[in-house]
Amino acid sequence: MLNVAVTGNVAAGKSTVVRWFREWGATIIDSDALVREAQRPGTETLSAIRQRFGDDVIRPDGTLDRAALRGRVMADDAGLQALNAIVHPVVRQRREELAADAAARGDRVLVNDIPLLFEVLDPGAFDVTILVDAPVAVRRKRLMDDRGLTHEDADRLIAAQAPADQKRSRSDFVIDNDGSLDELRTHARQVWQSLLDLSSDAA
Repeated sequence: MLNVAVTGNVAAGKSTVVRWFREWGATIIDSDALVREAQRPGTETLSAIRQRFGDDVIRPDGTLDRAALRGRVMADDAGLQALNAIVHPVVRQRREELAADAAARGDRVLVNDIPLLFEVLDPGAFDVTILVDAPVAVRRKRLMDDRGLTHEDADRLIAAQAPADQKRSRSDFVIDNDGSLDELRTHARQVWQSLLDLSSDAA
């Protein structure tokens, strides 16, 4: 099984590429979904978040108020580090369990969708690393147009991740998303074929 990590800074188009990989036959492990699973009511993770950040990040129904938590940590480096220390070990353990299940089934290509791959994990732990990238100006416009963020909030969200320039040289493949959707799909399809070739070589 080829164990692949796909990453990309916010609004770069990573999720679109991962969705196509799924359609083309990849097994997907979605880190954001694992985070939501880890933060369900009744979990030790949510209890630890409540203890660290207070009751105001918990909704009346006992679920996590993600917007409130994001607002707390966006401008607080220490808070963000504390949150990562609570959540990421749990997510990493679950990802490893799911990867072992995929390998046992004999799945050909496992794609791990990991937004903060370079920030919190070792890319070397994966067989292949793929970066989906787009210029900062393009990503800012997408955040403002598609998510309704202000210019300042968009820039703050962009600044919370390591610059893509630092990630490009450490990635095995870079899929640039600065053109049309059709161009992105064509480039993604070329990379997918490379993954199939690599998985055949590894078999």
